[in-house]
Amino acid sequence: MYILKAKLEDGVLKGDYWSGKTLHQTFTGVRDENAKLPDASKLTFLKDGYDKIVFSFPDLNGNQVTLNDPKYQNKVVILQLFGTWCPNCMDETKFLTKWFDKNKNREVEIIGLAYENKADFEYAKTRVQKMKNKWSIGYDFVIAGTSKSGNASKSLPMLNHVMSFPTSIIIDKKGIVRSIHTGFSGPATDDYYLHFVEEFNTLMDELLAE
Repeated sequence: MYILKAKLEDGVLKGDYWSGKTLHQTFTGVRDENAKLPDASKLTFLKDGYDKIVFSFPDLNGNQVTLNDPKYQNKVVILQLFGTWCPNCMDETKFLTKWFDKNKNREVEIIGLAYENKADFEYAKTRVQKMKNKWSIGYDFVIAGTSKSGNASKSLPMLNHVMSFPTSIIIDKKGIVRSIHTGFSGPATDDYYLHFVEEFNTLMDELLAE
């Protein structure tokens, strides 16, 4: 849950930001007519010397999952870094669920990497399983760590950072990272959402055709 409150004083926006039960920060801002949103596809990237994602995380049954498992070989794989506590992540999960239901026979897999609020496997498993059952999600999930700031970056040290949830990583059939997208513009963002869907489908069609 996020709460932002601010007041405009003499041309300066001054406010407070709360996330969850504990995080609180203050902020200030001034109007910039030339301001642009950063490119969501360039915020997170592989560090020099890396071209692949490597991990080993337990699935909801406690079995270790890696990208070397036979199930993911010679397939396009989407990694969804998310948490059940994150509203934008839930929007992305709904999108990916519908997309996967329509495309699961096209040599593609999705793995949801869950970062939950407590470092307790049973707690995290219960949260993810409840979500999976509620929306009849057909793709895979693993418990990757906690949502505490910096933990996602530590769990995937080949990335420069994980700055936001959700973050999606698209990997081609050879195991090479082809796209990393920070955040998710849900249906309420209108044109931003439509643009995202178009770019996503174009990229996936290209990779699946290779």
